[in-house]
Amino acid sequence: MALSTASPIHAAPGTSAAPAAAATDAAYVMGYFKESLKGSGNVNAVHFAVSDDGLEWTPLNDNDAILTPTAGTKGIRDPFLHRLNNGTWALVATDIPAGGSFTKPNPNIHVWTSSDLVSWSDDRLITVNKVNPDSYSWAPAIHWDAQRQAYGITFSTVPEGYDHSVIMVVYTTDFVTATEPEVFHDTGSGIIDSHLVTGVGGYNYLYYKDNATRKLVGARSTSVAAGSFTHYTASAGQNACTEAPTLVKSLKEDTWWLWGDTFCPNAKFDVWQGDLAAGTWSKLGRQSYTAPLNAKHNTIHPITTADRDRLLANYGGTSWNRLKSLNYPGHYVRHANYVGTISEQPFEPYQDSQWRLVAGLSDAKGMSFESVNFPGYYLRHENFEVKLVRNDGTSRFAADATFHRVAGLADANWSSFRAATHPTRYLRHSNLVLRIDEITTATGRADATFRVGY
Repeated sequence: MALSTASPIHAAPGTSAAPAAAATDAAYVMGYFKESLKGSGNVNAVHFAVSDDGLEWTPLNDNDAILTPTAGTKGIRDPFLHRLNNGTWALVATDIPAGGSFTKPNPNIHVWTSSDLVSWSDDRLITVNKVNPDSYSWAPAIHWDAQRQAYGITFSTVPEGYDHSVIMVVYTTDFVTATEPEVFHDTGSGIIDSHLVTGVGGYNYLYYKDNATRKLVGARSTSVAAGSFTHYTASAGQNACTEAPTLVKSLKEDTWWLWGDTFCPNAKFDVWQGDLAAGTWSKLGRQSYTAPLNAKHNTIHPITTADRDRLLANYGGTSWNRLKSLNYPGHYVRHANYVGTISEQPFEPYQDSQWRLVAGLSDAKGMSFESVNFPGYYLRHENFEVKLVRNDGTSRFAADATFHRVAGLADANWSSFRAATHPTRYLRHSNLVLRIDEITTATGRADATFRVGY
């Protein structure tokens, strides 16, 4: 972790809205904390991933924490990253006990600042919830207010005298002190998890989770003044279990993505693509994007290629891979009771889906799949069935555990794996169980096609 004792960054106020992207941006960074299905992978710290397209992500630091909280309760949720007007960065997050209840009252949020995304200030707290310190202060998010010449920090809470949650706001110029909080947006019923993007076609857009409609919804305004936003779309996210909206502008085409953190029936991210101005959104299939393993409540920001390369050089990428099924999106290759299969994530142990793709045991031009949580065990075929077996060092084992990666049989942008010992047979799933078969049908080609990712 690249921490420094740099003093807090005092951002030079700008004269216009902080842009969602700089002219040279060509990639993205995602921040998140982690939760797994039964809690074994829970980490209340800040993690980062990078992406060139905003949909497929490479976790940094082997998906381990980048920023570990040292202030307050020493735990965080809901990180939010924002590039300031002077090109530096601020990251804020909910303060919660590490491994404890996120509903515990707390008037503070965490703040880190950085000049380059790799050298970070010490963790510190800033008090935002002065009107009701006995309530929670959830999901802080940052925007620039040109009229005030200050940064607004919105957050979710139940103000004193209210019977429902609202979006509150405080203002800061230095991310050390903040103004008295005021109500930023109130629908008359509970709302949480705000994200505000500014200066898009003459409007500013505020998205949040509406507990009454149980959807992600959007409001907009020609200003960023508290109380000025008007609801304008009724269909931004159809899953009642989805919260934490994150708006992302594509850097390559005129479209937006809306990410939402969905917690039932299984924890995952849902993504919609659409027109922000019209408020029309279409849900993407899970074959179209891959969030980092166990990621929760993300924040996404465009970055330059130099930023991306610096992050990768400083923290490193990921030493293992996951293989996602084309025709069962959300399902990943795993081992279960030593049998090769595909299952929908999340599942426990989540490590069952992590593989080290090593040089082929019998042919270095091929590859073999070594289990991360069972080192020395590999996927191999026996009587055409694929199992997880300990390497016995024999040439027969090496041959049966070696595959050749080729263009995906159903989608050339994905991958298929031909058995080294049976060059007409490919790794595929059948009734969710892995085997090697000759492929002669469209169904078989889809069953034998996987995305190698993280």
